[in-house]
Amino acid sequence: MKQGVDPVSEPKKERDAENRKERGVALRAFFYIFGTHIIAGWVMLLFYLAGHANK
Repeated sequence: MKQGVDPVSEPKKERDAENRKERGVALRAFFYIFGTHIIAGWVMLLFYLAGHANK
């Protein structure tokens, strides 16, 4: 056992770090999905406007 390290708090620190990583992955996935939908919506809007333009 390491000297000066509380054996009870060490696993808690590891859990906190793991929870932070999971939250970061979830947040990144949300932004990627959200951004993809925004770009897809923009492209669909461009096609809609181009299809209804006066020729």
